Order: sequence, then structure tokens, then C-alpha cells
Amino acid sequence: MQRQAWPRLRVADWRETRDTLHMWTQIVGKIRLAHAPPVNHWWQVTLYVSPRGLTTSAIPYGTGTFDIEFDFVDHRLRMRAGDGGVREFALEPIPVSEFYARTMRALDELGIETRIQARPNEVDPAIPFEEDDRHASYDADSARSFWRQLLQAARVMGEFRSRFIGKVSPVHFFWGAMDIACTRFSGRTAPEHPGGAPNCGDWVMVEGYSRELSSCGFWPGGGEEGAFYAYAYPEPDGFADRPVGPSGAFYSRENGQFLLPYEAVRTAADPDRALLGFLQDTYEAAADLAHWDRPALEADPARWAHKAG
Repeated sequence: MQRQAWPRLRVADWRETRDTLHMWTQIVGKIRLAHAPPVNHWWQVTLYVSPRGLTTSAIPYGTGTFDIEFDFVDHRLRMRAGDGGVREFALEPIPVSEFYARTMRALDELGIETRIQARPNEVDPAIPFEEDDRHASYDADSARSFWRQLLQAARVMGEFRSRFIGKVSPVHFFWGAMDIACTRFSGRTAPEHPGGAPNCGDWVMVEGYSRELSSCGFWPGGGEEGAFYAYAYPEPDGFADRPVGPSGAFYSRENGQFLLPYEAVRTAADPDRALLGFLQDTYEAAADLAHWDRPALEADPARWAHKAG
């Protein structure tokens, strides 16, 4: 039963839908960016896996609030304002330009004035949303399967996160690269990041990587069915040569990170254990080689279990 919870979704079978959905999430993410107050490392701009899809969570607006959710169960984009107003429309095969127009019109109807930088980041070419008629695919079954992949990744990564009591990010969805991630920090500053992401200011990366870190996540690319990844910044000497499990994990010098194909987890006898092993091994490679103060940063998540009940 556990293995059946991890859906099979070949990247080649849904690439056009993936690329369209990537642009749609950028639009919604930029709306959150326009209204949410800054949080270190851009944590205020991310989306979160929800019981139905991906959500912004509550976004402040004046003295009120609103949220936006991709519902991959009923395939709707739903916008809810704190005063009770609701607008929604179907997720269906429409171009990015139409999705952008519908979304901004719905916000106007809710009385939420919003201006965003209306072109995508971290992709090349960066077609302005109003002009993007190239990306216009939406396969509902693929979108639902992708959400189910994210559900499983977020669940296991959340368990992994619970072992760390130092500074650690939420498990969140970055719409720039379309990946779900969780990042641990040593507490020390890091050298200035050189930047280099396409159509993204170097200063964005400087903020994102301003502290020494070990990060892990899942990206719907990099393999037949996507890939889990883990990296350190700055990367300590010997990191790439550190042995990590499970079978199938490897260090990609091209990408500068460890990769574990999604299908290696999905087909494992115990997918949770396989993924947790990868996350733990790669974190220990970063923390040990960079001499993190692990006793001060880690704790047993079951430390109060004996008091329960």
C-alpha cells in the first residue's frame, strides 16, 4: 500500500502541461510576492502543498487577507478574500496569457489591487505573461499525479525536518524553479553567491544563499520521473565524494548536487525509508565536512513521546 501512494508520472508524458503549470504558478507566486512582507531567503513568496493542491496560504491585504489555491482535485483556481468574496475558474487547456488575464480580473473583482512584474524568472526565454500563447496545455490527470508526488515528498521531508531544531525553512514550493524544498542552516554566514540564474537578478540569489546551508528537495525533471536532490552552499571539500544511499543516488557534477531518481524511491520496498536515508546521508555529508555544531542543531523528534497521553 505504501508504494501505491507514490504515483508514476513520466516527465516526457506531461512536459507540456508541466511547463504551462510552471508559468501559472509563477503568476500566483508573484501575486503573493507583491503583497507579503519580506522574510529571509524569500520564504514569503513560496507556495505550500495543501490537501487539494498548492496554496499561497493567507496573504495580507490592507487590514484583511486573501489566498489563492490551485485545486488539483476539482481542477479550479480559487481565490478567497477575508470578507467572504470568492472567485474561481477552471484549470483547463488555456494559454498563459488567458490564465493571467482571468486571474488579474478576478482579483480586481475582489477589490484586491495588484501589480506584478509580468514576466517569468529563472527560465529562458522569459515570455511576458500577456504574450505567452506558447504554453497552453493542461492534462488534469497529470496535474493531479504531480500534486500527489508533492504530497509524498512534502510528507517525508516534513518528517526529516522535525529532526532539526536549528534554523530550518518550511517545506515549501518555489515557483521560480518549480521545486519543493526544505533548507537547514548552520548559523554561519556564507560567501556571496555569484548568481547566474536566467532572467533573475543576482541579488535574488545573494539573499537566498546568504547563510551556510544544506538543502534538499524534489524537482519534476532531472530524470525519467523527476528527481530528489540535495546540495550544500558553500560546498565543503570532499562533499561530492561522500558515499550516500540508497542505491541509485549519485553526485551530479553537472548540477553540483546529489540526485536520487524519483522512480528509485517509488519502486523501493519502503519508499519512506529510502528517501529519509538519502536526506539524512546528504545532510550529514554537508554538516560533518563543514563542521556544523550538530549537537546544538539536532534533536530527537520523539523526545516528548513518553509524556503523550
